[in-house]
Amino acid sequence: MHFFQQSTRCFRILEYRIIWKIIQKKGSDLVINSIFIPECFRVDVKYRSDKDSLGPVKIPADAYYGPFTGRAIKQYNVTGRPSHHNLIKSFVMIKRSAAVANMKTKAINKKQGTAIVKACDKILSGKHIDQFVVDMVNSGAGTAFNMNTNEVITNVALKGLGKKQGQYEFLHPNDHVNMSQSSNDTYPTAMHMAILFSFKEMIPVIDKLIKSINKKAKQFSKYKKLGRTHLMDALPVTLGSEFAAYVTSLTNARNQIVASQKELEQVALGGTAVGTGANTPRGYRKAVIIELSKVSKLSLKPQKDMQYALQSKFPVANASSALKNFAIELGKVSNDVRLMASGPIAGLSELGIPAVHAGSSIMPGKVNPSLAECMNMICFSVIGNDTTVSFAAQAGQFELNVMLPGMLKAVLDSTDMLTNFLPIFSANLIDGLTANQAKLRENIENSPVIVTLLTPKIGYLKSADLFKESLKTGKTIRELVVSKKLMTNKEVSSLLG
Repeated sequence: MHFFQQSTRCFRILEYRIIWKIIQKKGSDLVINSIFIPECFRVDVKYRSDKDSLGPVKIPADAYYGPFTGRAIKQYNVTGRPSHHNLIKSFVMIKRSAAVANMKTKAINKKQGTAIVKACDKILSGKHIDQFVVDMVNSGAGTAFNMNTNEVITNVALKGLGKKQGQYEFLHPNDHVNMSQSSNDTYPTAMHMAILFSFKEMIPVIDKLIKSINKKAKQFSKYKKLGRTHLMDALPVTLGSEFAAYVTSLTNARNQIVASQKELEQVALGGTAVGTGANTPRGYRKAVIIELSKVSKLSLKPQKDMQYALQSKFPVANASSALKNFAIELGKVSNDVRLMASGPIAGLSELGIPAVHAGSSIMPGKVNPSLAECMNMICFSVIGNDTTVSFAAQAGQFELNVMLPGMLKAVLDSTDMLTNFLPIFSANLIDGLTANQAKLRENIENSPVIVTLLTPKIGYLKSADLFKESLKTGKTIRELVVSKKLMTNKEVSSLLG
């Protein structure tokens, strides 16, 4: 046991699997520090026997999870990762609120209800998080995770009552912690909450990025540059206006993310199985959502159509789509930065990028747009995650969509990547961008396309001839126009700005 406590973080799941194959011993799977580890690697392990509807299950004596979880960790080793911290927090808040509502409606006695509330408060303070061991992708409708939560809260509460883990005759995961609830309504509610919590973490870093880009737009406002369409020279713009357009696109996409929260605030809690509200006492639904809004500090409201809340995953798909659209706009910005920074000799070399680390293992001095490349990869992943959500959302059948864990993982993977990386992208790339003014001016002067600006003065056909002559001779449009006495140097400068 001591060995794995010290070295768990140094291993990877693949390594455990390799060792497991070598040793070829049978036994129950155990989770330590959120990583699945075969039982054979533990020494001096004591067990208790917990019982569920399928029969007895051997559980480590010190574990706060129970038989349903014990079975689940053997079946759902999918990602090797436990459930997301925002999902854990959301579920525990739901269980706490349910206990309060059940006490208010006298569905549960005060002693049991208070024990559940105290257990939830302990977990929300950061204790026993390692006991939420069910994989992020687990059973349909998230029942395995719901039961993992029920069992952990139950056993923490039992300890608080002076009982031992597994003494469910005093407090039961299903009968008491899950009272007035179903996986059908708790997981969709927790799903909405987890996304809302993740959005709260993500939106400020999006705003920071937009602020950084807007600062560059102002800084570059007077720097004329050659525009491009079809990757070919086009009429001049300013580098500042290009960045200002990025601000507009990202702001629009950001506002769509914010707007998607409104649908997510309407929750299914109280609908229990198939949205019927079965086995809930009178007044429970109103009381539980009021309490949940209070403890979560989220503006939650009951979804009026409870059957819809279980059938349809439109709010989640809509939120995921907003994330995808933001990724599309952000990916375009990253692409442009990479292109404008290309060079320094054979590329565009219009932007200078900060050297955050060496760009090449073989070419000394090379500086690559590594952060922009990483941002592109993140954007691709977000777009792919939305595809997963789209398929999962349409896969609902009749009264329930069971694809929730996979759908939620996809959305939270997207928010996590953006939340983690956007501050780095903003501070270490965008904030450090510089303009190569000499190169910007040179490109404008040397491009034949600026003849377009002279067309009102000299006509389309004559302008076309000048364009061809410029390409053939290598002379600039300015040189040709002035030498042919079509315009003065001063007049050309005035038109070019």
